[in-house]
Amino acid sequence: MKVTMKGQADTKPALLDLESIRQQFPLLSRAVHGHPLVYLDNAATTQKPVSVIESVDRYYREQNANVHRAAHFLSACTTHVFEAARETTRHFINARFAEEIIWTRGATEAINLVANSWGRSLKAGDEIILSRLEHHANIVPWQLLAEVTGATIRVVELDDAGNLDTQQFQQLLSDKTRLVAIAHTSNAIGTITPVKELIELAHHAGALVLVDGSQAVAHQKVDVQALGADFYVFSGHKVYGPTGIGVLYGRRELLENMPPWQGGGEMIERVSFSGTRFNSLPFKFEAGTPNIAGAIGLGKALEFLAGIDFAAVNAHESQLRKLVEEELIQINGICLIGLAEQKAPVVSFISSEHHNQDIGLILDQQGIAVRTGHHCAMPLMESLNLNGTVRASFALYNTIDEARVFVDAMEKLHHSPLYNAHPEANSDKGDESGSTRTVITEATELPEIFRHQAPDLVTIAERLNGLSGWQERYRQIMLLGKELSVLSGEWKSDDARLHGCESSVWLHYHYDDETMRLYFIADSDARVIRGLIAIVLAVFSGKTPEEIEGEDIEDWFRELDLFNHLSPSRGNGLKAIVREIQAIAHRYR
Repeated sequence: MKVTMKGQADTKPALLDLESIRQQFPLLSRAVHGHPLVYLDNAATTQKPVSVIESVDRYYREQNANVHRAAHFLSACTTHVFEAARETTRHFINARFAEEIIWTRGATEAINLVANSWGRSLKAGDEIILSRLEHHANIVPWQLLAEVTGATIRVVELDDAGNLDTQQFQQLLSDKTRLVAIAHTSNAIGTITPVKELIELAHHAGALVLVDGSQAVAHQKVDVQALGADFYVFSGHKVYGPTGIGVLYGRRELLENMPPWQGGGEMIERVSFSGTRFNSLPFKFEAGTPNIAGAIGLGKALEFLAGIDFAAVNAHESQLRKLVEEELIQINGICLIGLAEQKAPVVSFISSEHHNQDIGLILDQQGIAVRTGHHCAMPLMESLNLNGTVRASFALYNTIDEARVFVDAMEKLHHSPLYNAHPEANSDKGDESGSTRTVITEATELPEIFRHQAPDLVTIAERLNGLSGWQERYRQIMLLGKELSVLSGEWKSDDARLHGCESSVWLHYHYDDETMRLYFIADSDARVIRGLIAIVLAVFSGKTPEEIEGEDIEDWFRELDLFNHLSPSRGNGLKAIVREIQAIAHRYR
């Protein structure tokens, strides 16, 4: 199946000087787990060119000072480059005036600013239109606003391919519609929405439009005047700039009539206890000391991007996406999620053979960085009846060779006998007769299901120590998971499910009154996590509450050379399991 973009001519693509571009990104040359890094998590954050890194370093080394107020030399220098970055941003998105560019901590804060300032004008009965594609950052602020004002949120749905239903959008528009808040591009499935058309329709109905451009600005030329956007937001770190800096563009006449959101220094002109007069734009919305280094770095990032032909960027990134989509769809068990007519360089998919988190962990061991989970788009995943996807997202510095390394790894993963045996096929120890609650019983007799849950630590250490290659280590971890008792039926109730895990994890315990020991059983729908759970249970199960609280699981994972699996990333549920086990032990001390 060939995936193409509707209406795109089959012409020779423009070329990028990839070798020169990649030399500007130092991190791309590093190795991960002994493999060259293949970074395909660009929708989460992009890497930074030398010009951005050096500009931030130069600020702190040579001119660190606060902006605007002081009369000394360093402050004057800093103010100049700080405001020059604002002008660079204005020019990059073709805003009319520099004061239409408001510095924020990111797109999330920019949306919250609009919700908490402009949103004060809403009243009961007013309507806000969102789409099913939205990131949580463009949903939750409007939900909070609706709770306070009595406004109503209406949702535009998608077709089966992931295109926005523009016909339904027109039907939702009415004289009650005050705002449309829409993603320019979906971070989860790559859909590019027809924002110019949507803005025209919304304006015709008398509504304003906020566009979340976080995923668009790095991949296409954005002209806020040509689009007609009332507000446009994006984050610096997704467009080759620093973290902690973002942009709110707003039409000047709108911003001038909006009340300040945060109070403090810089946003005032005069303060007295009899009243305060606020500063002019853009400073009215920039309370306190801003992220000066971040703004300077973002300005350099946009200068870097402005020096590259966007047509060449689009052609190159589209080539990468299409190559990966065409190859993945040939692999049995892979299903692509999101095949909209217009797409960003995002490939989202699921596998019928492997849990998303297993795929992410196994690819990571080969130096390939992808994202797994719901991508902060739970309403979208809910409509697709999915818990999440695997997402590979490309940037202008990615290469055809990297795309092929990724595809080859996915083919090997699906063809290897090691990864193709479901754990359920290797155990008949499931028991559907137990309680549906996390606490099972405090009876003295130990239920049979708790007796043979995992190998002991000595056996595990013997099997893992001395193994150097990631394939052999993962083989042993997967085998540990296959030896773990499989829970079924009521043992996998919602009451027993732990929060804080990307995969589903269920935990039960039994306290023996006679021996004063705690026993645990656990299960997961991710195979690698099952193997790691076996290690956790070997450490904790069958010990007294005092012994459990005294155990340091991190020491064991260091000894077994598995410490990276205890990363505090929200996708890793092992720490959530350990916290719950130790909380249970604390209750029995």
